[in-house]
Amino acid sequence: MELPPFLSRHLPSLFQRSTGLSHFLQLHALLLKTSPSVFFYNSLVRVYTETQNSPQAFDLLSDLRHAGLRPDNFTYPFVLKACASSSMLGEGRTVHGLVLKSGFVSDSYVGNTLLHVYGSCRVIGCARKVFDEMGGRNVVSWSSMIDGYVSCDHPLDALMMFRQMRLNNVQPNSVTLISLLSASSKLNSLKIGQSIHAYILLGSMKLDVPLGTALIGMYTKCGHLEEALQIFTSMEEKNLQSWTVMISGFADNGCGKEAIGLFHELEERGLKPDSVLFSTVISACSHSGLVEQGLNLFKRMVSVYKIRPTMEHYGCLVDLLGRAGLIEEAYKFIKEMPVKPNAVILRSLLGCCRKIGEFCDIKGELMESLIKEEPDLDANYVLAANFAAFSGKWKDVVDIRRSTAERGLKKVLGCSKVDFGGGM
Repeated sequence: MELPPFLSRHLPSLFQRSTGLSHFLQLHALLLKTSPSVFFYNSLVRVYTETQNSPQAFDLLSDLRHAGLRPDNFTYPFVLKACASSSMLGEGRTVHGLVLKSGFVSDSYVGNTLLHVYGSCRVIGCARKVFDEMGGRNVVSWSSMIDGYVSCDHPLDALMMFRQMRLNNVQPNSVTLISLLSASSKLNSLKIGQSIHAYILLGSMKLDVPLGTALIGMYTKCGHLEEALQIFTSMEEKNLQSWTVMISGFADNGCGKEAIGLFHELEERGLKPDSVLFSTVISACSHSGLVEQGLNLFKRMVSVYKIRPTMEHYGCLVDLLGRAGLIEEAYKFIKEMPVKPNAVILRSLLGCCRKIGEFCDIKGELMESLIKEEPDLDANYVLAANFAAFSGKWKDVVDIRRSTAERGLKKVLGCSKVDFGGGM
């Protein structure tokens, strides 16, 4: 039984949108008993990819081949996108092998998706090999390679790739420049970020929401809030991420009152804050000692916006109380949490105890829980030894250090970088 062309073309996506994935799965099983075309298989794969059901999308490739059909230059990108979204490196390599055998490796659409897979899976060497062997590179190819280097924490390589891109007379687009701004942020290089900003202005490029947000993020990470705020206020259109990045910039630079003020302005404009934004603004209160405001924001998040607190939100509240010296209140909050505190929360409160010199009876219980939670982390034993030393329990210090040596744990040395004049 062959499906009519119109039904084969439109039914998968329409059915999935109108009835949901569970009913779509039933449709999938029913219609595969017919004789669907490659186009129909591609539609199924696309729906699975868009609904984050990557294994099913990959399995469909096998079904298609077993049905005696040949994947085309749309099948492979759809399946590869599924592999990239779930970091399925092994499956991505398998599809890469099929691409090589099929002869579609020269197709720019397929090649660009392969770059995306290896970049998403942080295998930058494989991505570079694909890039070097590509026949027809376009701006998407160069941008994917630059973004891959940034994602894999190789910002200098990203900048070198951009230089090669310009030597090849390929004009960057908004996506390219967003990746370059991220690279400059990772390098904490204001000069590079400013040069990219100048390139945008000289090229009369439209400052759309993603590009404007990236510029704000670059300037805030480099500590230049005035420039960031100027760009933020000049943007004709802003989304929730734009507001979050600007508020986060205030928070990271110790401007808690400004962060709260911008948050209230967001509410006045009718935008609905999400879970991430509440974490950001409560953290801003923590670093600026605004205890009452932080507590009120937490209550407002739950009661007004009906957002269920995550472990990150609980951690922000513990840090807020702990930094303010309200150790007993923070400990009580931990005990009343509906979920078991993780190691980050425990370490946060213990760090606050040490910082303010508050060595109350609760720290022994917290320290025991922390070591039980992370028995192989050297920092926990260093913290325990410091507490014992401050309390004059030198025998405990010796026992802890002996235990650390027996476990083969070593203290990780810290390091820092100084940037002179915004240069490298």
